[in-house]
Amino acid sequence: MKRPYIVCHMVASIDGRIDCSMVDKISGDEYYEALEKLDCPTLLEGRVTMEHYNAAKEPFVANDPTPFGMTSVYKAVDSDEYMVAVDTHGKLRWPASEIDGVPLICIVSEQVPQEYLEMLRNEGISYICTGKDAIELPAAMEILCSEFGVERLAILGGGHINGGFLAAGLIDEVSLLLAPGIDGRKGQTALFDGIPDMDRMPVRLSLESVEKIENDILWIRYKPTGK
Repeated sequence: MKRPYIVCHMVASIDGRIDCSMVDKISGDEYYEALEKLDCPTLLEGRVTMEHYNAAKEPFVANDPTPFGMTSVYKAVDSDEYMVAVDTHGKLRWPASEIDGVPLICIVSEQVPQEYLEMLRNEGISYICTGKDAIELPAAMEILCSEFGVERLAILGGGHINGGFLAAGLIDEVSLLLAPGIDGRKGQTALFDGIPDMDRMPVRLSLESVEKIENDILWIRYKPTGK
């Protein structure tokens, strides 16, 4: 089935670290300016990033934690653009059904309780529930395309959600802003992170373009070999 064209768009220090407070100190608005040029109306972020910037402070706690246990899709609104949150176990609560005026879609696994899906419906928030033990990313992307009309999607991290899409073979392009600074702190999340298979072969990339932009930042665009 058809799925969106997926661009992973990130800014990192030259040692590949992506801590937001760190990269804010070594870059400016270049990240968002480059994002606009990618022509990806729909954006996707992982649970940790959404929790930090957009979700309510208190997590969702179900009275009955029994997993919902089946695939389900709910479309609250038609739009030309969406903000997509990946939240495997349904922990995030939301102060509104939109983020910066853009309708929200939550992607969760079948491990979420029915109460969580009911909460999203009551709040007018669209959702895609798929994957028995973890989110089945390929299926979720096909649903984004077929049910929500998403043709181009930008993933904005963090490292573990980037790693999940990479492991699933769903990255069509990497758009990297390499900022002029070094993190170097122990244990910081990298651009792609969290893949448990220690024998996994690296994904080879082909260079599409490189451009020096403001503040000594390099905008580098790659495609996986064969894409």
